[in-house]
Amino acid sequence: MDYIIITAGGKGLRMGSDIPKQFLPVSGIPVLMRTIKRFREYSKELQIILVLPKAQQDYWKQLCQKYNFQEEYFLADGGETRFHSVQNGLNLIPNSETGVVGVHDGVRPFPSIEVIKRCFETARTAKAVIPVTPVVETLRFVPENKNVLRSDYRLVQTPQCFDINLLKKANQQPYSEKFTDDASIVEAIGQQVTMVEGNRENIKITTPFDLTIATALVANQK
Repeated sequence: MDYIIITAGGKGLRMGSDIPKQFLPVSGIPVLMRTIKRFREYSKELQIILVLPKAQQDYWKQLCQKYNFQEEYFLADGGETRFHSVQNGLNLIPNSETGVVGVHDGVRPFPSIEVIKRCFETARTAKAVIPVTPVVETLRFVPENKNVLRSDYRLVQTPQCFDINLLKKANQQPYSEKFTDDASIVEAIGQQVTMVEGNRENIKITTPFDLTIATALVANQK
């Protein structure tokens, strides 16, 4: 059985809002609801695990009632860091379970169905998969004050998908500040990570400008 762990622990500081960014509406629907719906569009059988800080769960339940949001999911408590939040999500998956588990940012509501499928299907054999996109801007390496070849770099997105047992094993490690994403966690135990093509629309909504782009993307999809 396959799972997706959707982490949503933002506080909205860069958004300049009292409302956490995952709850802000994009064209009338909260970001997090759009994200969950996208994965349900990918698969009716996919088991969805939502990770939210305890302090935000009552507000989320109120939003679900307000918007009549009835998608099925399991709820886990957010942790001190993303690493610990994912751990809490993984704890809801039985140790005997086999299949693929993805980890996705709750404020990325626009992964294409094709990219989600590509990540899950590739992970069945590659064990650890991340979606990436090319760098289109010029990059400058600050310590040496010089440009670097952008062709040597990729932008990393989510969902990052893994063999369930592999990610469970990797998340048994002690936490390290070097863990910048889930791929870095499995790399720490020696697992090679495979890159697949992502989609540029799969933006992470963290600023008011991102909200503007998200609204335009929704309008373009209609």
